Amino acid sequence: MDFNINSGVWGTMFGVPHIIADNFLKLATADQLKVLLYILRFSGRAVSDEEISRNTGVPIQNIADSVQFWQQVNVLAGQENPTAVPQSIPQTAVQQSIPQTVMIQNAPQQPEPEVPKNNTTRQKQDLKPSEISEILNGSPDISELFKIVESLLGTLNHTQQNSIIWMYNYLGLKTEVILTLIQYCINIDKTNSGYIEKIACNWAENEINTFESAQEEVQRLTKFNDFTGFIMKKFEMNRRPTTKQAEFISQWQSEGFSLELIGFAYEKTIEQINKLSFEYINKILLTWKQNGYTTIKNIKDAELDFKRNKKSTQNTSVSSDVDKYKVVINKF
Repeated sequence: MDFNINSGVWGTMFGVPHIIADNFLKLATADQLKVLLYILRFSGRAVSDEEISRNTGVPIQNIADSVQFWQQVNVLAGQENPTAVPQSIPQTAVQQSIPQTVMIQNAPQQPEPEVPKNNTTRQKQDLKPSEISEILNGSPDISELFKIVESLLGTLNHTQQNSIIWMYNYLGLKTEVILTLIQYCINIDKTNSGYIEKIACNWAENEINTFESAQEEVQRLTKFNDFTGFIMKKFEMNRRPTTKQAEFISQWQSEGFSLELIGFAYEKTIEQINKLSFEYINKILLTWKQNGYTTIKNIKDAELDFKRNKKSTQNTSVSSDVDKYKVVINKF
């Protein structure tokens, strides 16, 4: 999609660090972005929480948390009046100050943490609060990771703290990968630790451990969720697909079957056996593909041809095309 910039609004401008667009459009909330833009717009002078709230529509009680988020990721420098920022924020300085806690695609490659291959090593430990505190004091990276995750999920409970340390230390996932995973789970409203850990373990096993590969996996999961959502609606399902059903759905997506064709196969299944059967639908779809039927029109034309040929060949052997179509109408 192409856009033309309205040059009339470019009379005056202010700067926004590249890192905001590159790394935080998904991680930051709408309130956090509004607060930052307002602070950058009036950089060089102090602005109060009341002023920011009045001009951005962000609730005043959320201002301090939003400012704190940008301080924690070192976009805003901590100072007596945190809402007064320098006239410009050099991106190189920002990059140097965040070794691994934000997703800087152009930063030098860091050594990848070793991903343990032994499943016993990946068993989650139930760390005591004192042990978690000791880890945070000894690891600036994990400490910063905690701060950013708290800005996304709120105050972390003991289970969540254990989970983050497990993903970082024992699965070996990078900070930017963990943040991408958590943001994805927030987007689909599934932020319980068990669900996050299940995906994290899958990513570690499949060596999804760079920002780029994590983004690609999120896009794949998002497409699959949309694909699954249509099927659930069409099939009138009141619960999520089982593991076996999800395998069928994934296969249909990989085979390139259109959602319309899958819906039509469902209708044929109900006509034939009067119940939902993923196995039966799968047989229909594969049969159509084997016989070259890729659209609903192809199938309806074949049905019409079959009916015409049936009338003209009543007691004689039917043509090969009709024999071929007998399979299509589910004579398995």
